[in-house]
Order: sequence, then C-alpha cells, then structure tokens
Amino acid sequence: MGNVYSAQHVAAYYIYELNEVHTFVNQISIQHLLGQFNAIWKKAFGHDAFLEETYNLTSAEYVVKEVYDAYKELGTDHISLPAKEWYLKYGEFQLVHRTYGIPPFTQKEEMIARKVLDRYRTSVEGINIAV
Repeated sequence: MGNVYSAQHVAAYYIYELNEVHTFVNQISIQHLLGQFNAIWKKAFGHDAFLEETYNLTSAEYVVKEVYDAYKELGTDHISLPAKEWYLKYGEFQLVHRTYGIPPFTQKEEMIARKVLDRYRTSVEGINIAV
C-alpha cells in the first residue's frame, strides 16, 4: 500500500527534477504530471496519491486546486522553484517561509514518479530551456 502525500510536495519533486535537466515546466504541465502520477498511483495502490481533493482535467483546469492556485500567477511561464509555504516548528516562535520539499518516496513510489517524469521529458524534448 502506497503512502499519501501532499500534492505540493510531489509538484516540488517534479519542478526540481525537471529544472535539474533544463526541461521546461509550467503550471499547466505540473497539473498534467500530477494527473498522470495519480492515475498510475491508483492502479498500483488502489487509492489517491494526494491528501488534497483531486479533479479531472477534462472537467477542470487543474487536478489539484491548491497547486493550481500556488502557480497560476506565473501563467504559462517556466517554474524555476517550487512554491513556498509557511512553516512553524513545534516549540519555536518564528515562522519560516520556505519552498516545499520533496516527498520521501519508497522505492516503488519513486518508480512511479520516474515513469511519469520520463514520459513527460520524452514528450517535450524539443522545448528544453537554458536555466
């Protein structure tokens, strides 16, 4: 049985991975990646991958509204860093504004994430950017 993750953290994983190999990624492509990831996840584990409510791209502009809202101001521009969250460690008094981290995938979960990533990179080979 697979874990359940925040879609923001999975989106951060894809943004970091794609930027590392200088591949274009925007808020539209993030939604497609999340949709494919969730579909494969459901087949493999029998449940959604995300804590947030998910939608179908054919009926909405997004798969995960919270991720869409975090990146919609960028429009179709390239995303160079994941969105930021406010974080307060227990017992501390200072909020920290930091980018979302990547999820601690198991080996099987990482295989699913890589499969989606490889499909995406293959489909946008000609749209590489110089970051």
